Amino acid sequence: MNRPQSLAHLFLAFTRLALQGFGGVLAVAQRELVERLGWMSKDEFVETLSIAQVLPGPNVVNLSMMVGDRFFGLRGAVVALAGMLVVPALIVLVLAAAFDQLAAHPTALAALRGMGAVSAGLILATGIKLLPALKTSPLGRPLAAGLAVAAFVLIGLLRWPLITVLALLGGGGLVIAWWKLRK
Repeated sequence: MNRPQSLAHLFLAFTRLALQGFGGVLAVAQRELVERLGWMSKDEFVETLSIAQVLPGPNVVNLSMMVGDRFFGLRGAVVALAGMLVVPALIVLVLAAAFDQLAAHPTALAALRGMGAVSAGLILATGIKLLPALKTSPLGRPLAAGLAVAAFVLIGLLRWPLITVLALLGGGGLVIAWWKLRK
């Protein structure tokens, strides 16, 4: 298993990761951390992401802090967080200042809408790519798929609040996994 060579390497890796995403970098995070850098296995990525999803805040930001902490403790968590946020925040500030001129152009607005579809496709592709990691999950593939379908129906179709679905399905999945692991 590889590891970052220094805090600077950690910072640059998370800056690179953050700059590759538009509207979310979860798909890129899996490719970078597991496949390109080799800092985590697929199973470790899925487990860490699962924890990151139930914590308050953006999933990938939580993930970055957990990865930084894993290799360098608190300093690593802060450096990874800075890598995720500093350069993208500067870019957003520059774009916000220029948005008045860009908002008048239909092409710019169409490009932003198109990026939404790209982001949705990246998230779906990441989910499909991580399916093999469910082999070792205490829930198993059928139950995990059932929870995923239930989440889609409740949020996407019935428009339930995310926090309610997370409490209901996430809590239920947690209890079932705990029960199965105790056997």
